[in-house]
Amino acid sequence: MSLQDIQSRIHTAEEKAGRAVGSTQLIAVSKVQPNERVESVLNEGHRCFGENRVQEAAGKWPDFATRFDGLDLHLIGPLQTNKARQAMELFQNIHTVDRPKLAKTIARLAQELGHCPKLFIQVNTGEEPQKAGIAPRDADAFVKECRDMDLVIEGLMCIPPAEEEPSLHFSLLRKIAERNGLTGLSMGMSGDFESAVALGATHVRVGSAIFGARAYEI
Repeated sequence: MSLQDIQSRIHTAEEKAGRAVGSTQLIAVSKVQPNERVESVLNEGHRCFGENRVQEAAGKWPDFATRFDGLDLHLIGPLQTNKARQAMELFQNIHTVDRPKLAKTIARLAQELGHCPKLFIQVNTGEEPQKAGIAPRDADAFVKECRDMDLVIEGLMCIPPAEEEPSLHFSLLRKIAERNGLTGLSMGMSGDFESAVALGATHVRVGSAIFGARAYEI
């Protein structure tokens, strides 16, 4: 499947949902993809990409940035506090603010650096112990805590449990966002992005459907 195919499906889903065509941002998830595949998508004009690891992104994107203008990089994987400074200097968006300690570190660094990426709070909608994210019952309080630190929160992010109907989790995330006055919804991946668009996703994260199977090192 090509980048154009995915974009076409997103636009169709937007039309069906009565949303403005183009209101959903496609994040091409380039983690563990060979540079030539990423460069091919860049050459098609796409500029919005997602990475899971700060270290991998740091080895890939500074070079691309010298050759391609207007990059919009999204960190969509867990962020350790000791990597926060590097992440804030590399990414325009962080989707995985998931605990008070990290929020405090970002707030301190934002003051120090004089800028801050757009921030999304990760909500563990399935309350899965192996996944990062704030529990849904704690989300309202955490949004307030972040705002009290002068952090501007763009929205919320979730990764539904693999074995559950994703739309239930997308609906839950949307309700939490609405009652907190948040407009950003980072939800939906290769297998369920159309459902996410129908429920108001502003950002969908699609990797393998664009790039092909990931090239994990053995």
